[in-house]
Amino acid sequence: MASSILDRVRVVLYEPQNPINIAATVRAMKNFGIRDLRLVRPVPYDPYRLEGIAHDTHDIIAGIVTAETLDEAVADCTYVAAFTARHRSAKWALTDARGAAERALEQARDGTVALLFGREDFGLPNEALDRAHLTVTIPTTNHASLNLAQAVIVALYELHLVAGDATRALPPPRKDAPPASKEMLERYFSEAEATLERIQFFKTRYREHIMRTLRSLTMRAQPDAREITLMRAMALEVIRAMDRELKQQRAELAGAQTRDVDVKEP
Repeated sequence: MASSILDRVRVVLYEPQNPINIAATVRAMKNFGIRDLRLVRPVPYDPYRLEGIAHDTHDIIAGIVTAETLDEAVADCTYVAAFTARHRSAKWALTDARGAAERALEQARDGTVALLFGREDFGLPNEALDRAHLTVTIPTTNHASLNLAQAVIVALYELHLVAGDATRALPPPRKDAPPASKEMLERYFSEAEATLERIQFFKTRYREHIMRTLRSLTMRAQPDAREITLMRAMALEVIRAMDRELKQQRAELAGAQTRDVDVKEP
């Protein structure tokens, strides 16, 4: 059981390239009361060296979890806020670090929230941003590129300020149904894409753009587990209905061929 609302906040570093930035992230987490760190395909690092850079952080370093994919790192999260310096053309929900902190703590009442940061050289790819409910930028001058650890510390500082007394008891869930996990959402997107493929929706439309729009719309709506289950059921039922129709057509064709043979026999 989480004793602090900040226990429901996870920092996720996507392909970090420098162990020093991992260590600096650990230090920032210790400073501001966050303990859950996931690394997606990180550069090789030595935990002993990390603690040499970020003193007295053994508890956080020992709990680091490494994942091969971003989906794996956030599968049990119900909300993902992705930090990026670049403005994109997709209509993702957008806010600044303070707005992200407020939204993250609100969502943490219902489940685990992930704060997602990209690699030092390229940041986050569009495919990673597709998996976020919220896109976050940190206002700067025209020189918008922040060091990875700097971006993390700004985000966690704002989170700590908004949290106030981070030891306060967690409030009860806001909804009857639990929020949808990232795993449930990814299953829905996969099934929705298969359904659209089946009805040839992509025949005259660009698949990637359609799916990105569907993702951004769904993330903004924030369906709970019951709602996403209903949406999955609708997508699957379209395919089942088409299969039943095809089966019936084949049966009718086979019956017609049988009757034709009977008529031709002497």
